[in-house]
Amino acid sequence: MAYVIAEPCIGTKDTACVDACPVDCIHPKKDEEKFGSEEMLFIDPVECIDCGACVPVCPVSAIFAADDLPDKWADFTQKNAVFFGR
Repeated sequence: MAYVIAEPCIGTKDTACVDACPVDCIHPKKDEEKFGSEEMLFIDPVECIDCGACVPVCPVSAIFAADDLPDKWADFTQKNAVFFGR
Protein backbone atom coordinates (compact mmCIF):
# COMPACT_ATOMS: atom_id res chain seq x y z
CA MET A 1 0.00 0.00 0.00
CA ALA A 2 1.58 3.23 -1.15
CA TYR A 3 0.95 6.72 0.11
CA VAL A 4 -0.97 9.27 -1.95
CA ILE A 5 -0.73 13.05 -2.09
CA ALA A 6 -4.19 14.61 -2.37
CA GLU A 7 -5.89 17.95 -3.02
CA PRO A 8 -4.53 19.95 -0.05
CA CYS A 9 -1.13 19.98 -1.78
CA ILE A 10 -2.48 21.90 -4.75
CA GLY A 11 -0.94 25.35 -4.72
CA THR A 12 1.18 24.55 -1.68
CA LYS A 13 3.91 22.24 -2.96
CA ASP A 14 5.81 22.33 0.31
CA THR A 15 8.81 20.05 -0.21
CA ALA A 16 9.33 18.93 3.39
CA CYS A 17 7.98 15.55 2.28
CA VAL A 18 10.61 15.32 -0.46
CA ASP A 19 13.35 15.82 2.13
CA ALA A 20 11.80 13.27 4.50
CA CYS A 21 11.44 10.50 1.90
CA PRO A 22 14.23 7.91 2.24
CA VAL A 23 13.69 6.46 -1.25
CA ASP A 24 13.29 9.60 -3.37
CA CYS A 25 9.77 8.76 -4.59
CA ILE A 26 8.16 12.22 -4.30
CA HIS A 27 8.39 14.51 -7.31
CA PRO A 28 8.76 17.00 -8.86
CA LYS A 29 11.57 18.37 -6.75
CA LYS A 30 12.34 22.09 -6.69
CA ASP A 31 15.26 21.62 -9.08
CA GLU A 32 13.25 19.60 -11.64
CA GLU A 33 11.79 21.22 -14.74
CA LYS A 34 8.21 20.14 -13.97
CA PHE A 35 8.23 21.82 -10.53
CA GLY A 36 7.15 25.15 -12.01
CA SER A 37 4.35 23.73 -14.13
CA GLU A 38 2.81 21.17 -11.77
CA GLU A 39 0.33 22.42 -9.20
CA MET A 40 1.17 19.72 -6.65
CA LEU A 41 3.66 16.99 -5.75
CA PHE A 42 3.17 13.28 -6.42
CA ILE A 43 4.25 9.98 -4.85
CA ASP A 44 5.41 7.14 -7.09
CA PRO A 45 3.23 4.17 -6.05
CA VAL A 46 5.84 1.64 -7.18
CA GLU A 47 8.85 3.24 -5.50
CA CYS A 48 7.06 4.14 -2.23
CA ILE A 49 8.12 1.79 0.57
CA ASP A 50 5.14 2.65 2.78
CA CYS A 51 7.28 4.06 5.57
CA GLY A 52 5.05 7.07 6.25
CA ALA A 53 7.98 9.43 6.88
CA CYS A 54 6.33 12.03 4.65
CA VAL A 55 3.04 12.19 6.55
CA PRO A 56 4.02 14.08 9.72
CA VAL A 57 6.07 16.70 7.87
CA CYS A 58 3.31 17.77 5.47
CA PRO A 59 2.08 21.19 6.64
CA VAL A 60 -1.32 20.82 4.96
CA SER A 61 -2.07 17.15 5.80
CA ALA A 62 -2.21 16.18 2.13
CA ILE A 63 -0.59 12.73 2.40
CA PHE A 64 -2.60 9.60 3.13
CA ALA A 65 -2.05 5.86 3.10
CA ALA A 66 -3.93 4.66 0.02
CA ASP A 67 -6.42 2.73 2.17
CA ASP A 68 -7.10 5.83 4.29
CA LEU A 69 -7.56 8.31 1.44
CA PRO A 70 -10.90 10.14 1.86
CA ASP A 71 -13.46 9.16 -0.79
CA LYS A 72 -13.71 12.75 -2.01
CA TRP A 73 -10.08 12.52 -3.13
CA ALA A 74 -10.13 8.95 -4.50
CA ASP A 75 -9.08 10.14 -7.97
CA PHE A 76 -5.74 11.32 -6.57
CA THR A 77 -4.51 7.72 -6.40
CA GLN A 78 -4.64 7.64 -10.19
CA LYS A 79 -3.28 11.18 -10.54
CA ASN A 80 -0.18 10.23 -8.54
CA ALA A 81 0.36 7.08 -10.62
CA VAL A 82 -0.17 8.87 -13.95
CA PHE A 83 2.50 11.46 -13.16
CA PHE A 84 5.02 8.60 -13.11
CA GLY A 85 3.57 6.87 -16.19
CA ARG A 86 2.12 4.03 -14.14
